Amino acid sequence: MPPNGEVLQKILARKGLCSRREADEYIRRGWVLVDGKVVTKLGTRALPSQDVRLGPEAQRVQDATVTILLNKPVGFVSGQPESDKRPAIILVTPENRDPADRGPAFEPKWLNGLVAAGRLDEDSRGLLVLTQDGRVAKRLIGEASNLEKEYLVRVDRMPTEAELARLRSGLYLDGKPLRPAGVEILNADQLRFILTEGRNRQIRRMCEQVGIRVAGLKRVRIGRVVLGSLPEGHWRLLPPRMSFL
Repeated sequence: MPPNGEVLQKILARKGLCSRREADEYIRRGWVLVDGKVVTKLGTRALPSQDVRLGPEAQRVQDATVTILLNKPVGFVSGQPESDKRPAIILVTPENRDPADRGPAFEPKWLNGLVAAGRLDEDSRGLLVLTQDGRVAKRLIGEASNLEKEYLVRVDRMPTEAELARLRSGLYLDGKPLRPAGVEILNADQLRFILTEGRNRQIRRMCEQVGIRVAGLKRVRIGRVVLGSLPEGHWRLLPPRMSFL
């Protein structure tokens, strides 16, 4: 393989075929092909002109992965918790499944490698995506992702027109400019935010910059997938036919 090409893990992740972590495993198992030839050595490189793809074994593994939509309550953290925190994944039990979910019967193996694709802090609630599929995680939280995330935000007062303009464009967090945001007034104490990024506690920190306090925050949509009538604390499978894009 060419020494001046790009490493296969980066190529596979950039093409959206899998995550870099999954690429390591697939290469070790001989499930990656370059110009039709099996590659098993980590660090192998390929040129842009070469055909890099996953073998049928990797595709079968990906087809067996699950993605779960959870209506996270306040008081649970989305990622790996500290010792005194409750991870949202503990809510994924047969008893907490949405009664309206008509997918296949629950299997304990669905919990293996299940990770949160995106943040939803302990004080927030609403739509949280848990997935075994690196492709889904990349679509939601990869550097190039621009999927819309919609939030309903209760605040202690309504922003002025000038403050609305600042929330929509021109704010910085941690020294870096934020992408333009959709922000509108819904009623006397609630705003709608539409973001295409997910900085740590972003909405709360944005509001702080214009002197507004967030009293409650709920995520109701990611891309084309909506929270809908999913009960709080319950989950359902993302159907194979449904896409975030």
